[in-house]
Amino acid sequence: MAQLTTQSPMKLMALQLLLWHSALWTGQEAALLVPASSLTPPLSRSFLLKSLEQVRKIQAKGSALQEQLCDLYKLCHPEELALLGHSLGIPRAPLSSCSQQALQLTGCLSQLQDGLLLYQGLLQALVGISPELAPALDMLQMDVSNFATTVQQQMEDLGVTPVLQPTQGTMPTFTSAFQRRAGGVLAASYLQSFLEQAYRALRYLTQP
Repeated sequence: MAQLTTQSPMKLMALQLLLWHSALWTGQEAALLVPASSLTPPLSRSFLLKSLEQVRKIQAKGSALQEQLCDLYKLCHPEELALLGHSLGIPRAPLSSCSQQALQLTGCLSQLQDGLLLYQGLLQALVGISPELAPALDMLQMDVSNFATTVQQQMEDLGVTPVLQPTQGTMPTFTSAFQRRAGGVLAASYLQSFLEQAYRALRYLTQP
């Protein structure tokens, strides 16, 4: 594939387009059809507020990682990155049970935890991406792990047994530094799209 190029003034727009492209895959936009107050079991407000804070924290660090990859390695072109996503086999995590038109609390929590563990594994597969990005990657991975722990604790408080989906065998194998760096952009992008859905569901559940 031809070397990826970037136009500095268009850098932020390119990253936003990549996130938009990822969001289209989910098809989760819909009207609010399920009243939050009617859902059971009830989630603690402290869990909801803590989760919203953790989502925002991860999103900020994920965006910063994408910008660093764009700056350092010119991995900014959304169309070429989308093609790389198919060729590298970067998996996505579903969050259909958290869609507001068909929200199922226990299913949503289970999918949320499964997805966080999947993206935690993806970030782990990117270890060694570059010395410059190692600290940012480590912090992002830690924040994802902490959020997964928060979700698991809430499930335990509700008496819900996590049914974890196996992630072994779904992780891509990167054979070059370029693939690992491109995988970093894509993993961060897919994680952002996943968290956007989670954030909407969590915000909805905070409503009286």
